[in-house]
This record gives sequence, C-alpha cells and structure tokens, in this order.
Amino acid sequence: MRQDDLDSGPLLTQRVRLFLVGAILVGTGCSPTVTAVPERAQPHEPDSMPEVSFTAYDLPQATVYVVTVPTGYRVEVAASDPLQTVEAFADGAIAVLNAGFFDPNNGKTTSHVMIDGAVVADPAENERLVNNPDLTAYLPQILNRSEFRRYDCTDGVRYDIVLHAAPVPEACTQVDAVGAGPQLLPEDTSEPEGFTARSADGELVRDAIGSQQRNARSAVGIKADGTVVLSMVAQKTPTSGLTLEELATFLDRLGVEQALNLDGGSSSALVFRGVAQYGRLSGAGDRIQRPVKSVLMVEREDTLEP
Repeated sequence: MRQDDLDSGPLLTQRVRLFLVGAILVGTGCSPTVTAVPERAQPHEPDSMPEVSFTAYDLPQATVYVVTVPTGYRVEVAASDPLQTVEAFADGAIAVLNAGFFDPNNGKTTSHVMIDGAVVADPAENERLVNNPDLTAYLPQILNRSEFRRYDCTDGVRYDIVLHAAPVPEACTQVDAVGAGPQLLPEDTSEPEGFTARSADGELVRDAIGSQQRNARSAVGIKADGTVVLSMVAQKTPTSGLTLEELATFLDRLGVEQALNLDGGSSSALVFRGVAQYGRLSGAGDRIQRPVKSVLMVEREDTLEP
C-alpha cells in the first residue's frame, strides 16, 4: 500500500519463521475451501499434528485467504534488495505473505527488519522518511511502530507482537522481527503509532493507510495456544476489500488474540504451495503484482539448516 508517510527486497533472502500450534486442517493442496466466516473459534488440543492449512473465506466485500501453520513448521522473515515479487521469494517455501512497509520510490524500508539476530533494514536510514518535514511530528511514533517477533527461549520458540522498543523477555533471545502496524488486536493502535490523528474536536485529520476505507490488506495473528495465522484480503472489485476494523473483527472471529496489520493495497499477496493470490485490483479489474521488500515464509522445521 502506498503510504502517505512512506510506510508501506539477491538477494538477501533470509527468513523469519513463525511457529504455529494447534491448527485445524481445513484445506489441502492448492485449492481453497470457500466457507462463511465462522463463529469465534475456541482453543483446542490437537489429536495429531495437522498439515499447514489454506482456506478462502468468501465475504460480501472480499475473499480472505488464510494460512494456518502447525507445530513442526516455522514462518521466517525474508528481505530483498532490490524489491521482488512474493512469488520470487517463494522458491521452496510452503507459503509466503508480504510483510513490512517500504518506499516504492527508492526501495528502502520504512519498517524495522531483523533476521537471525541482525538488523537488515532500518527505517532511520531512509532519508525520504526522516527528512520529510510533514512527518517530523510523527517520526518518533513511526520509528517505534509494532513488529512481529520470534524469540528463542529456554522453554522453546515464542512469538509476540510488540512495539519496536519493547524489551526482550528474560531467558529469551530475539531472532527475527518485521515491523508494520498498527496492531489490530487486542486493540487498534493506529493513533498511538502515528497512523491516524484527530483534531481537538475529534475530526480525523490524518489517516496514512486509509484505515477506514475498504482495500486489499494483509495481517499476521497469534492465537492463545501459539498458533499463528497469516491472512490476505483480496478485492472483488477495485473499490471493495476490508477496513482495518472489519479485518480485526474477522480475525477475532477466527480466535486470533494478537494481530498486526502488514503492508496492504498493491503489496497484498500470498503464495501457498506455488499458487499465488494477489489482493489489489487495478481500475481495469486486473490483479496487481507489485514487488515488495519483506515477507513472512513458512517452511518445515526438518528442512531448515541448524
């Protein structure tokens, strides 16, 4: 999504891995299962390790593609310089979802990215961002926006969605992170993170990502049992899609308790087992395949290098 504040990568293809527990198999192969939005899911204990699942939810204003990854798989972060399509990232991966914001004019990040413990993209190094006079008042918030993190802890892998400046938990090492925002669940953090602003009388005077407009969108969520959900909203018409509030409601009904909005609009794209879904439609009704800076990738743990 083209951001007013430039929020929106060879190849430096390194990956952020997400560990998911307790997913239910609702689709197999590359063919999506179309279903209505379910009632709010309840935590459960799996009887056996399920497969990575892929489901398409047919809503009036959009089709929402959801990938759920169980124990035995990881979702990693990958970044690329120069930008590349989500399909280009997908070689060997089970699933790939676009992730952090970037400036399409110079290809530089506007989101923090950490891979294998090293910072690989820092928005503070993007001169078009930090030298933009219109953003001076919001820059502290922009540089401390929410991110999806993976930790290696003494009790195993953990995932969390926190502000960039949040401390690392005791007995844990931060391995990966990709920033975006705002948080959608447990509450909308659009205003604290500088995406929106209101005047003294409550009028919306800033909305950097068109949060109240329907659009193609992407998000990552975490359930109470550690299951991670990757979702991508695909438009049915050039003016359809979901607002941030509608996306939050959808994820809540899936049982997601923490959720992070990712780059959206023309960047929205998801690949599952080699089949790509793109979210944004052009005025002529064609799917837009836009190169992106960073992604979340799903791989089997037993295929990963030690």
